[in-house]
Amino acid sequence: MKLISKFKWMLLLAIGAFAVSCTSSKEILYFQDIDQTQMKKIEEQYEPVIMKDDKLQILISGPDKSVVTPYNFTLSDNLYGSAGSQSGVPYLVDSDGCIDMPGLGRLKVEGMRRVDLVNKITDMLRDGGLIKDPVVSVSFMNYKVTVLGEVRNPGTYVMDSERNTILQALGKAGDLLLTAKRDDIILIRDVDGKQTHIKIDLTKSDILNSPYFYLHQNDVIYVPQSATRVMQGTAALSLWSTVLSSITTLITIITFFIRVTPSNG
Repeated sequence: MKLISKFKWMLLLAIGAFAVSCTSSKEILYFQDIDQTQMKKIEEQYEPVIMKDDKLQILISGPDKSVVTPYNFTLSDNLYGSAGSQSGVPYLVDSDGCIDMPGLGRLKVEGMRRVDLVNKITDMLRDGGLIKDPVVSVSFMNYKVTVLGEVRNPGTYVMDSERNTILQALGKAGDLLLTAKRDDIILIRDVDGKQTHIKIDLTKSDILNSPYFYLHQNDVIYVPQSATRVMQGTAALSLWSTVLSSITTLITIITFFIRVTPSNG
């Protein structure tokens, strides 16, 4: 019985070693042609634009705190006596792509970059004689991406800044598993209200020069399982099931003969 048990575990280890050996470095290495790639300066295409349902933090400050007060939801004193944070009171971009700001009214912000909105609000305050030397800060409060499929920790992640790459997102998700198909990753992005699907090959360094290297808020990254690994998994499962069934049958037969065979004593 001990011999059969040892045989079973040796066979299982052999199957595992075979599966690992079938995975070549070409299937798992990133940027395999990076030595031959001419790196280019990427234009500022990574900067996100404001979309419906975005949550924006907009802070307005200036030399005179009493003048600034009406233009902020919540104020807190800081060392300079100017407007502080309005934490927990974001501006939600509505279904029309607009926000309602105290003192400025309804503003169309959809499609604007963050810096465009800063300049727009600054001009409205300064040129309208509302605030002298206004300082405007705009940031995204819900900049997030979703990573699904063959990664260690799939899920939706809130990113720390607006300049995020696909590698940073995969890093947040714990990186790709060995079973991931690295040359056929799918990036799903909302462009002008339409879902766009982009294929990304991480085994080639072209992605480093691509506008899709930098993510937009609400991007979804799907990492499929490699076909080879699917076949290996299916074959290994089938083989293991057959071997296990055979071992079980063998043990049953041996046990039967041990019971029916009379002892010499």
